[in-house]
Amino acid sequence: MALFRRIFLLNAVVLIVATGLLLGPVTVSTPVLLTEAAILVLGLAAMLVANAALLRVGLAPLQRLTRAMTTIDLLQPGRRIAVDGRGEIAELIAAFDAMLDRLESERAASTARALSAQESERHRIARELHDEIGQTLTAVLLELKRIADHAPPAVAKELHQAQETTRASLEEIRRIARRLRPGILEELGLTRALKALSDEFRTPELLVRHHLDSDLPPLGHDVELVLYRVAQEGLTNTARHSCARHVDLSLHRVAEGVQLRIRDDGRGVGDASEGAGIRGMRERALLVGASLTLGPGAGGGTEVCLTVPVDDRSR
Repeated sequence: MALFRRIFLLNAVVLIVATGLLLGPVTVSTPVLLTEAAILVLGLAAMLVANAALLRVGLAPLQRLTRAMTTIDLLQPGRRIAVDGRGEIAELIAAFDAMLDRLESERAASTARALSAQESERHRIARELHDEIGQTLTAVLLELKRIADHAPPAVAKELHQAQETTRASLEEIRRIARRLRPGILEELGLTRALKALSDEFRTPELLVRHHLDSDLPPLGHDVELVLYRVAQEGLTNTARHSCARHVDLSLHRVAEGVQLRIRDDGRGVGDASEGAGIRGMRERALLVGASLTLGPGAGGGTEVCLTVPVDDRSR
C-alpha cells in the first residue's frame, strides 16, 4: 500500500472510532463536570496511543531500511533487503538495493584499478631495490673485501664487521624485494610460492605449517595473486600481533572452487577494529568475487578463510 494511503487510513480509523463515541452514553455538560473531563482525557489518550501504535506498524519497513543502511558494508557484498508488497516504501527499498548493486560494481572496478596500479608500483620498487641498491651494496661488499685483504689485521677486523653489516643489509633488501614482487609465483606457481612464504615466516618462536592440495583447478593470474597476497597479509598479522606459537596455512579444493585458510593459536582478534591490512584483504577478495571471513578459530586464536569461486569451464 502507498505510504500516503497507509497513513491516511490509519488516521481515518482513529477518527472513525472517535466519532463512534458520539453514539455512546457519554454526554458533556456545560460547564464540563470533572468526571466528564476525565473521560474525555482518557479517550484522547487512548486515541493517541492507538494512532502511535498503528503508525509504528505502518512505518516498520522504513525502520528496517534505516537499520540496513547503517550496517551495510561495501567490503562485504551481497546483503540486500527483501521487497514486500508495492507502494512508495517498496519502491524505496528496491531503489536502495539497485544503488547497492551499482556501488558494489563501481567499488569492484575501482578496487581492481587501484590494486593493479599498486602491483605495478610494487614491481617498480622491487626492481629498483634489486637493480640499483642491490648492485650498489654488492659493489660495496666486494670493495670492502678487497680493502680488507690488504689492510693491517686490526683494520681488517673492523672491515670484516662492516662486510657482515653490508651483507645483512643486502639480504634484507632482497627479502623486501621478494615480498614486493613474488617472482617465485610467476616462475614456479602458487603452491611453491606459498611453501616459500611459509618458510620465510618460520622462526624459532613461530612454527608455520602448510597443507597444500596438489590437484587444484586451473587458476588465473589474478586469482593466484589474490591468494598469495591474502596469505602474506594473514601470516604478517599473525607474526606481528597474535603472539601465536603455531599457525597453519592450508589451500584446498572445495565445491565452490578453492579455499585458503590461515589459523593460529594466538590471542585472537577480540574487539579490535579492522585495520588497513584486513580491509586490504577484503578489497582483494572483491577483485575476484571471493568471500572472506575472519574471526575466532574453533580452538581459539584467529582464523582467516578465503573462498574463491572457480568457473566450471576452467576446471
